[in-house]
Amino acid sequence: MNDHRERRPSRPQRGRPAPRKEGPRRPPEVDGPRQAAFDVLRAVREKDAYANLVLPDLLRERRISGRDAALATELAYGTSRAQGLLDAVIEACAERPLAKTDPVVLDALRLGVYQLLRTRIPEHAAVTSTVDLVRAEAGSWATGFANAIMRKVSEKDEAAWLDEVAPDEATDPIGAFALRTAHPRWIARSFAEALGDKGEGLKAALEADDARPEVHLVARPGEISADELAAITGGDPAPYSPYGVRLPAGAGDPADAEPIRERLAAVQDEGSQLCAIAATKVPVEGTDERWLDLCAGPGGKAALLGALAALSGATVDAVEKAPHRAKLVEKATTGLPVKVHVADGRESGLEPGYDRILVDAPCSGLGALRRRPEARWRRQPSDVADLTKLQGELITAAYALLRPGGALTYVVCSPHLAETEGVLGETARRLKAQVLDSREFFPGVPELGDGPYVQLWPHRHGTDAMFCAVLRKP
Repeated sequence: MNDHRERRPSRPQRGRPAPRKEGPRRPPEVDGPRQAAFDVLRAVREKDAYANLVLPDLLRERRISGRDAALATELAYGTSRAQGLLDAVIEACAERPLAKTDPVVLDALRLGVYQLLRTRIPEHAAVTSTVDLVRAEAGSWATGFANAIMRKVSEKDEAAWLDEVAPDEATDPIGAFALRTAHPRWIARSFAEALGDKGEGLKAALEADDARPEVHLVARPGEISADELAAITGGDPAPYSPYGVRLPAGAGDPADAEPIRERLAAVQDEGSQLCAIAATKVPVEGTDERWLDLCAGPGGKAALLGALAALSGATVDAVEKAPHRAKLVEKATTGLPVKVHVADGRESGLEPGYDRILVDAPCSGLGALRRRPEARWRRQPSDVADLTKLQGELITAAYALLRPGGALTYVVCSPHLAETEGVLGETARRLKAQVLDSREFFPGVPELGDGPYVQLWPHRHGTDAMFCAVLRKP
C-alpha cells in the first residue's frame, strides 16, 4: 500500500556533511558603527570630504545613537588621525607597497588595525568584523589577504610595532616623533622649527596634538558669564579667556546644551577667543567705533567681536568671500551690531578709516589638526606658498583700510614660520608698520616666549596652536 503522507526528511548520514542549501548566499552583516566609520573614511578618500561634517549626518540618517554613536566616532576620527602610523604597520605586514593595495580594502584594514592597536576591542571582534567588511565592500577575493594582515598585526601591540617601524630617535628624532604621534614628517619639522626644539619640546607638542581635544565654549559677553555657562554645562571656566569654558571629555554633543540652542554661547577654541579679545584690547589713538573682521567666515570671531562691540558702542563690518560662509556669519551674529559683506578681502570696496581690523587669514590649519582628524594627511608642503601670498595680500589690503593710529591684528591657526613670523615680518617692513608686543594683550597667559608675537600651543596652553601679531599704523 502506498503511503501518501509527507515523509520527514532523513538525517544526513553520520560522517557526511549536510548538503549545502541552494540559493544566494546572505551578504555578511557588518554592524552599524563600523559601517558608518568605514563610510566616513571612504568619503574622505574619494570625495575629499571632511570627517566631522560627514559623520554626524550618517549617524542621524541611520539612527545610530548612544554607545554605538560613540564607537563610530572613535573609530572614524581615530583612524583618520592615525592614518600614517596605521599605513606603516600595514605595509610592514603586507610586504608590498600600499599603492598596490585596493583602496577600499585599505580603508577597511586601517579601520581594523586601529581597533587592534588603539582600542580595547577584543582581537577576535576586530579581525572578524574587518574581514566581514572587506567581503561586503570589496568581495570574497580579498578576504584571505585581509585576514592574514589582521592576524599578523594582532601578534604585537602598538608599542612593539612602533619599535619595529619607527626611525631611531637618536639619529632621526623628527622622523621618530612624527611616526609615533601619527604626523607627516614635514608637519613635525615645521613644529620643530617654530619651537626651536626637536627634542622633548617637540615630542610634547606632537603628543598633545595627537590627543583627543577638549571641547571649548565661549559665553556671549553681556548675555551670560563663563561661571554661569560652566554651571549649566558641567564644564569648568577656562584658565585664560574670561568668556571661556572647557568641557570634560565625553560630555556629549555641546549643540544639545540649552545656552548654545538659545545663542547665549557657542563652540570656540579658547585660543581663538584669546586672539579675538586681543584685537579689542590694543590701545588706539582717537575714536574706537569702526571695527572690521576682514576674513569672517564661518563667524566665530565675528560673533565675539560683535558682542564686545555692542558693550562698547562700536560696530563691526564682517567680510566673507564665499556666499555660503557669509550666511553662516549672518547666523552667528544675529542680534549684534555686525554688517556682513560678501566680498574678497583683498578688494572689499569698503570705506577706509577703521579703528580696529582683525585679519584672521586663511591658512594651512596646522594649529588645529587635533580637531580635524584627516587634515594632517590632506595638506601638502606646497600648499603653504600659495597661502603666504594670499596672507600678505590680505594684510596689505587691511592696512590700507586702517586709519593712522589704528590697530591691525593678524591671526592664523598655524605655527608654520612662513605663515607667521615670515609673512607678517616681511609685510610689516614693506608697509613701514609699527609692530607691537602682542604679549601685552594676553594677560595671565604663561610661556609666551620673547615676543613680539604670540604663539599658543596645545601642550603649553591646552589651546589650538594660534598665532597672533599686532600692527599699528603710525
